Amino acid sequence: MSGRVEIQDLSISFHGRGGATQALAPTNLTLEPGTFTALIGPSGCGKSTILNAVAGFIAPTAGKILIDGKRIGGPNPGVGVIFQQYALFPWLTALSNVKFALKRLSLPKGEMESRAMDCLAEVGLADAGGKYPGQLSGGMKQRVAIARTLAGEPGVLLMDEPFGALDAQTRLSMHELLLRIWDRRKATILFVTHDVDEALALADIVHVMASAPGRVIATHVLDAPRPRAASKFDTTFPGLRESILGLLRPAVSTQ
Repeated sequence: MSGRVEIQDLSISFHGRGGATQALAPTNLTLEPGTFTALIGPSGCGKSTILNAVAGFIAPTAGKILIDGKRIGGPNPGVGVIFQQYALFPWLTALSNVKFALKRLSLPKGEMESRAMDCLAEVGLADAGGKYPGQLSGGMKQRVAIARTLAGEPGVLLMDEPFGALDAQTRLSMHELLLRIWDRRKATILFVTHDVDEALALADIVHVMASAPGRVIATHVLDAPRPRAASKFDTTFPGLRESILGLLRPAVSTQ
């Protein structure tokens, strides 16, 4: 199985008029193939910086990132990225938005069409291929964005607060959908969130981060079976939710 991600002594600094700011202190993480890892922390703690580095969007200041033993030097076709903003082309139908992601593969027209339709069906939008983004709800737009990413069959799936703009009920349905897709595809998932309950409901491993500079301050391995309904009323992880919140509160108070 492919999709092993190794983050080795990764540090990232950004340069401005006032000099360099260290966004991420030296960090070491390993994502085994097919695992679901969550990064949680306050704004500015470096969680999205790690994700963007794995995606190849930003270069390390020091250290390196390997995927299946190969060093990342830029965007990788084996890595799919899903953001909070859907980034759909409003002038294209849902089906055409998904097909757009396949153009780089130079597939025969019929194969491109069938793969795009299969991906829409996988996210529950088999009958919405002819609709435009303006005709879709927020949850449906995100499903199209997921289908578009899945069409490229990535071994690594990076998700940056993908459900942050959705209402609570829609978010729960998207959690169920994501877990079904993950179980079927066995991709390695790195999921960025600021929601403790979301991380506990979805992930195998949760890394808690703090800021100034960004760094991992705690790691929790979750072995409870899914589905999980993590919340303050749930006893699946007794004390863990409060422990993570306790780590986050000092960081939040300094923002």
